[in-house]
Amino acid sequence: MDPTDIENTDDWLGCPTPLETCRHQLTLYENEFEELNLQLRQAREQIFKLVEMHAAAATERDQLRTQLAAAKSELADAKRRTTDIETKSNWELMAKGREISELTTQIRILKGDSPFKDHFPHQRETDRT
Repeated sequence: MDPTDIENTDDWLGCPTPLETCRHQLTLYENEFEELNLQLRQAREQIFKLVEMHAAAATERDQLRTQLAAAKSELADAKRRTTDIETKSNWELMAKGREISELTTQIRILKGDSPFKDHFPHQRETDRT
């Protein structure tokens, strides 16, 4: 047997020829390419959906920011009105208190009492034994 024939296995049964090996490898590459294209298409669809979701969330965020700004403005107006009402109420109470004090003084004068005499004398304990 020729020593060069030992390495030549092209004619053996069950061994693929170099052309068959290349075709098989090409088929594997084509299948892998199709799978990668499918994965790429799915990834693009998912990215597109994410971009749409982001746009919708950004729109909703902007609307909520506008509503929040309006609510803050209304709150500031309500606080200002509340402060005005409280101030007016306090002034009215002070004016009524002063008027009551003046009327009480006039009643005391008309009764003949001293207007500055305390009707409710405080009892002090001066002796603590």
